[in-house]
Amino acid sequence: MTTLGTASAAPGEIDTGRLPVGEARDGSEVGLPVAVINGQADGKTLYMQAVSDGDELNGLGVIRRLVPQLDPTKIAGELLIVGITNYYAFQVAEHRNPIDDTKLNRAYPGSKTGTASERIAAATFDAAKQADLVLDLHQGSTSCMINETRVRCGTRHRLHRDCLELAKVFGCGHILDQKGPDGQLARAAPDEGVPTIDPELGGAVGWDETSIRKGVKGVFNVLYYYGFLDGNVDPEPQTRATGFEQYGSPAGGLVDFEFDLGDSVRRGDTLFKITDPFGTVKERVTADSEGIFWRHRRLPQVATGEYVCSLGTNLDEY
Repeated sequence: MTTLGTASAAPGEIDTGRLPVGEARDGSEVGLPVAVINGQADGKTLYMQAVSDGDELNGLGVIRRLVPQLDPTKIAGELLIVGITNYYAFQVAEHRNPIDDTKLNRAYPGSKTGTASERIAAATFDAAKQADLVLDLHQGSTSCMINETRVRCGTRHRLHRDCLELAKVFGCGHILDQKGPDGQLARAAPDEGVPTIDPELGGAVGWDETSIRKGVKGVFNVLYYYGFLDGNVDPEPQTRATGFEQYGSPAGGLVDFEFDLGDSVRRGDTLFKITDPFGTVKERVTADSEGIFWRHRRLPQVATGEYVCSLGTNLDEY
């Protein structure tokens, strides 16, 4: 029998339930929606979660499309799934948990007696530690971003090669291989011996169909490659960036981008220009390095110093 919260499944069964993480302001119990898929045969355990940030919905789009396609009688191993991780932020469609103004993916490994976010992190981290592999499904918030997978443990970590292999298998096409901030699940779980990646499935307001399809394919790649399902996957080479440069605006105004997402950029190329409301160019910003146009803001209006775009740099093929 495999259990996660109130979900419990015998071999060859699937069940859904709730993972208790505390109480809301009205005293009602808060439980995260979870699913357990217990394969008919023995095998590895995969933990997967989505909506760690409350406005990042593409991962949830992946899960709701993936689970109905899985037949536990044809699976070897177990899948532990949390469909909506940042419960409070999801309810109000915000990035951070409004109860404690915290970005949940900075709270791992969490605390069972801590803040609302720390309690969610502790409960989901307990589940993640049971696994052999972890997928933490994200997206580039509501900005515009390429589909990519992040390896966050750092190149000197003992599990770096395992995490990098998992990212290659997932197969978004691009990998950001750069040590992440403290408190990320993809930082904390490798310290417990569990290879973990952070697929960033584009960036959107609501659903993005292309990114959801890519995410579903990525999870199936993992299921085939690691033996959960019968079949073969030959991982394709990925473009890897080990650097990530962010650019802000030197002036207030309206942004015109000179590149599309995924385009190659040379050092000195104009990334964007800032105009006034009448089209007069006020400033031009050029690339400091060669790279890939990785991410940019969604809205055109900017204030001085406000984030505009990012490049993936230090590129190679993995």
